[in-house]
Amino acid sequence: MDDPYQNNVNQQVTEGGQYTYTQEGGGQDGYPYQTDYPPQEEDAASDATEGHDEDDQMYEGEYQGVPHPDEIKEARRAARMEARRKARQAAQQEEEDDLPEQYESIMEDCGHGRFQWTLFVVLGLALMADGVDGFVVGFVLPSAEKDMCISNADKGMLGLLVYVAMMVGAIVWGGLCDKMGRRKCLIYVLSIDVVFSFLSCFAQGYGFFLFFRFCSGFGIGGSIPIVYTYFTEFLQMDKRGEHLSWLCMFWMLGGLYASFSAWGIIPHYGWGFAIGTEVQIHSWRLFILVCIFPALAALVGVVFMPESPRFLLENARHDEAWMILRQVHDTNWKAKGEPERVFTVSNIKTPQTQEDEFIEIQSDTGTAFQRWTVRHMTMFQQVIANMMSLSSSELRLQGLFLVVVWFCLAFSYHGLGVWFPDMIKYMQYEEYEAKVRVFHRERVERFHFNFSLVNQIHREGEYIHDKFAEIEIKSVKFEDSLFENCYFEDVKSTNTFFENCTIKNTVFYNTDLWQEKFKDCRMENTTFLHPKKGCHLNFQEENDIVIYMVSFLGSLAVLPGNIISALFMDKIGRIRIIGGSMLASAGCTFLLLLSFSQGAVICWQCLFYAVSVAAWNGVEVISVELYPSAKRGTAFGVLNGVCKLAAIIASFIFASFIGITKIIPIFLAFSALVCGGLLALKLPETREKILS
Repeated sequence: MDDPYQNNVNQQVTEGGQYTYTQEGGGQDGYPYQTDYPPQEEDAASDATEGHDEDDQMYEGEYQGVPHPDEIKEARRAARMEARRKARQAAQQEEEDDLPEQYESIMEDCGHGRFQWTLFVVLGLALMADGVDGFVVGFVLPSAEKDMCISNADKGMLGLLVYVAMMVGAIVWGGLCDKMGRRKCLIYVLSIDVVFSFLSCFAQGYGFFLFFRFCSGFGIGGSIPIVYTYFTEFLQMDKRGEHLSWLCMFWMLGGLYASFSAWGIIPHYGWGFAIGTEVQIHSWRLFILVCIFPALAALVGVVFMPESPRFLLENARHDEAWMILRQVHDTNWKAKGEPERVFTVSNIKTPQTQEDEFIEIQSDTGTAFQRWTVRHMTMFQQVIANMMSLSSSELRLQGLFLVVVWFCLAFSYHGLGVWFPDMIKYMQYEEYEAKVRVFHRERVERFHFNFSLVNQIHREGEYIHDKFAEIEIKSVKFEDSLFENCYFEDVKSTNTFFENCTIKNTVFYNTDLWQEKFKDCRMENTTFLHPKKGCHLNFQEENDIVIYMVSFLGSLAVLPGNIISALFMDKIGRIRIIGGSMLASAGCTFLLLLSFSQGAVICWQCLFYAVSVAAWNGVEVISVELYPSAKRGTAFGVLNGVCKLAAIIASFIFASFIGITKIIPIFLAFSALVCGGLLALKLPETREKILS
């Protein structure tokens, strides 16, 4: 008896994608197929499959784990693309690995000569402009606060905002110079500084003056990262340390220029002029105008300088880089008397980044505004990405060490830089207070005061029918006194106040004694006629030449340290220079405990500056050598921003202890220098490192 379930069935697929079965007997595989089902119409498809088309049918081999032919093709296509991508990356990596050695070889062939020295002077003037701006606010503030009636709170705001602007400028322009170019960004930086410094000379209101100085600080704050990055890329390895250290001397020259100019200009009140009746240009404004000259000279010079060829090569601009390198080669060898030497380089590695390709593609589409927006938004994204890449695994540890070293050095240097002049002022104030004359219960009647009153205190006095005419009252205080039937005419006052006084039947004519000078006073039938509006300068009081001399000597004191560090930077290495200088500076801070006179403070200040400048030179050299060219400006900008932040913090901390104690500021400076000096010894040595 045949098995009713063993049937031979042929399975065929129709053009419509449906399966048909024909029975030929029992199945050979032992699986039964029942054929006694009622026949179905073509349209009698089940609801579960209704609406499905042929593309939705399941591939038959999927039951047996066999991939679909389309999937096989897609996998092969992806494998080929991945192989090509890896090949491109390998070729690009090989080019990037070859570029530093090739560039170093080219710079050695170009030599070091007239071109580098010309660039040295131009960039030195830019660095000098930054040094000048660091002193401008401190020198003009005593006069500006009188000329524009600046309160103590607003006076502190001016110094704070200028440093904040320089901090932001360093970070922003440092990042941009890696994407826009060193030369272009330096032109922007110097232009902003020149324009807004010039406008600040004529700003009559404190608000405009503050805004213009902020913008000027934002501009010049970016000069240091760009200058060091720019100059480094024109130097061969065995010249970098020495010549970057020589470049640092221009910051010292900026301090000397600012100090000497302030000393020679600001105390001469008569050198000012007026534009109409509202605009008064006093000598301190002329001083700001003179301080523009280094930045203006640097701007003119940079216009005639070429872009960094290393930047051009990193951005796949081979032809431009080749022309500039040939210019450097020909300029140097022609100046050395060998004009026949030929620039033999014909091919330079130029890796092109995906970011460059993205900008190139996007800039060819849309309107002009859309292209401008795409370019600048893409550049902004690239700058942020470049900053974030500084925290990558290969850069994170050395970057953290550098941040700490920069912060510690700046904290101690700028903190003591604030402490030295403030300490001298405090000593002058104590000496002045010790000579104050006190008058108690004096009675003066029908007397004509035609001589100046200086450094006096009058308590419970009585002044009846007295006349104060054409005199100067300086640092005088009247307490609990009576003024009756008195007459004040053409009186100039400085630091003079009336406290808890009674003033009866008194006339003030053409004086600068306004309401703020009278504290808790009782006025009876008192008249103020033609009062002098605004604040008035007193250059004998507010512009002590000792402060200018202190800054001048402090700037001059760094000259020996600059020379020594430049001569030994490439011989003993950057790390030993930084660590040794910071630890020696820490030892110098203990000598400040012996500062019992103004002369001693000035002496220890000069010694501290002379020793610590070598650390500054070393840390600036190593900062440009540790980072690759695509991140060099960004990294230096961030580090310089950390420096400005440390200066802001230190100025508040150190100034708050003036007149209270010397121990805490000295201990803070010592601790920061020791910490930074020991950590600097952990940094990698870069004197034989080829710029990556």
